[in-house]
Amino acid sequence: MYLKSLLVVITVLSLNFQSISYAQNLIKIDSLLQAKYPDNGPGATYLISRNGSVIYKKAFGLANLELNVPMQTDNVFKIGSVTKQFTAVSILMLMEQGQLNLDDEITKFIPDYPTNGNTITIHHLLNHTSGIKDYTRIKGLNAISQKDLTPLELIDFSKSEAIAFVPGEDFEYNNSGYVILGYIIEKISGQSYGNFVEEHIFKKLDMTASQYASQRQIIKNRASGYQKNDNYTNRMNFSITLAYSGGGLMSTVDDLLKWQEAIKNNLLINKETTEKAFTNYTLNNGEHTNYGYGWHIKTINNTRTFEHGGAVFGFKSMGVYFPDLDIYVIALSNCLCNSPTKITRDIAELASKS
Repeated sequence: MYLKSLLVVITVLSLNFQSISYAQNLIKIDSLLQAKYPDNGPGATYLISRNGSVIYKKAFGLANLELNVPMQTDNVFKIGSVTKQFTAVSILMLMEQGQLNLDDEITKFIPDYPTNGNTITIHHLLNHTSGIKDYTRIKGLNAISQKDLTPLELIDFSKSEAIAFVPGEDFEYNNSGYVILGYIIEKISGQSYGNFVEEHIFKKLDMTASQYASQRQIIKNRASGYQKNDNYTNRMNFSITLAYSGGGLMSTVDDLLKWQEAIKNNLLINKETTEKAFTNYTLNNGEHTNYGYGWHIKTINNTRTFEHGGAVFGFKSMGVYFPDLDIYVIALSNCLCNSPTKITRDIAELASKS
């Protein structure tokens, strides 16, 4: 009887210490974010979930500097390259439907693509191991940045560039690959990339605040984007077609939690297919790429994480998920000047210790 009572006391004390540690870490997180995003500058929204439930959600700074509008947690941001997760899953959805294979060569969909005798597959595009030139690193990008381009026109902009390495020989983060994936989605489905994601992902998951970005459309709760040299300025003007399927989506922290839960629970693709997205693939020499399909595969304190950030004129984003702890941290910010990448990983580390 005494032993049972002692065990109960020890359990209660342990839970109390855990609760204290949990509360202290949330206070630390709040303090870090308030220091990073002052009330009079561009801001951010942050959300932390554990086991699918929100344990922290807060907005910082301003959504609009000119009108002095405070940021709200339901503000809508361009999410930049976090878009790649949606593109990758869309491709995997089409694979499950028998519409494509991951070892299909890209010339199956773009017959005149100059591979120079190399075999470039959908897998190579998804995993950033294709060797093709990233269009965002090509001279002349500014000249086309304000033009509304079709997917093929964007592909044509860089396809004549020399391949940097034999496909599978190296890993090099590559936006061009994800543009080609967007075009493949369009060619197979007969829908625009934006409409495909809207119908097959956003509507299915009730992600009502998410959409393919628009510069002209009135979007409820849209945060304004900024950049900074000596002073803050409005973001550079560009056509959203430049971001396309590599960075053209908009969302909120709440909607991105719905997305993370859908991936975790295999709501869009089955478990076996989901595992393909989170496999740490290897190069031809056996070295790991530390990238799956649309997610970096890393560790924080020796605990596995699935991560991705994004940057597009005026906005930056960062998401970190601990699959073994079921902790998710997502950050959306409205200035290129104040990256959320490091602090989001720091916060994730604190959350993992709670």
